[in-house]
Amino acid sequence: MADACLGCGSADSVAVVEGSDRLYGTTSERSRVVRCGVCGLHRLSPRPEAAELGQYYPSNYWFDPAEDTASRWAEAYRRVVLRDHVRFVIAAYRHAGRSGPLLDVGCGGGLLPGMLIRRGIPTMGLDSSADACSLAWKRHTVPVITGDLTHAPFRHGTFALITLFHVLEHLPDPGVYLDAARELLRPGGHIVVQVPNLDSWQFRILGARWNGLDIPRHLTDFRARDLAFLLAKHGFEIVRAKHFSLRDNPAGLATSLAPSLDPMARRIKGKGNSLLRSLVYFGLTAASLPFAVLEAAFGHGSSIMFEARRP
Repeated sequence: MADACLGCGSADSVAVVEGSDRLYGTTSERSRVVRCGVCGLHRLSPRPEAAELGQYYPSNYWFDPAEDTASRWAEAYRRVVLRDHVRFVIAAYRHAGRSGPLLDVGCGGGLLPGMLIRRGIPTMGLDSSADACSLAWKRHTVPVITGDLTHAPFRHGTFALITLFHVLEHLPDPGVYLDAARELLRPGGHIVVQVPNLDSWQFRILGARWNGLDIPRHLTDFRARDLAFLLAKHGFEIVRAKHFSLRDNPAGLATSLAPSLDPMARRIKGKGNSLLRSLVYFGLTAASLPFAVLEAAFGHGSSIMFEARRP
């Protein structure tokens, strides 16, 4: 069934919240997030057809081709807040035995893989956007392939580590991607996966206003136990979990509270790089940090990151 639960196949569901595209305004149509009546996995309903999905993604989604001063300051900020991602990935690469290259799936403009390359880790990128791939090579000298993981031109067993940061929630069938990743990993290779965490305090308080839902682009909304089940179902053993992201958790709360201030949304909507709006947004992000740290400390951070191993 087209709208069946990806976790258990059941068509039974209960509506949880309803919303539209608060961030980019690509559509005014409203969609529901429903909870499976059997396994509890949450999903967008009705799920958009594959041919529809592209209209919900701006052409420069999650990468910034601009070269102005504001963009350089924004990248400098992202370098700082990505350091905990980098540390987590470096530890995972060490756990995988440093036995091959790393593939960052959904690499966007290439900042993260570029930071890893500069720390001595052989890293490649993969992204569906040719413009993003071009920018990743031009700006960060990341070897990058335009395409889809399920049709990636690599031999089985090529990689020691594959990272998927905020990828699975966008996919019509995330299990197919995990199967493809498992085949591309060497025996004993590791995977790092991060998704928004529906079991966060932010969602419990904000409901449909929570940025982690990102209607209509997020097709599946995971709790930590849902993601753990999915990884196990597709042949992975969880090694460790992380509930806090300095890049995502505080900024996500700031965007939930004031989506019109989000720098990426303003850029995509052509509303310019207002210094005052940027300062207000980053002030709101800083003010959100204590709450983001507290919810993560209790295991309810607004993102969940797993490192898992291919046995």
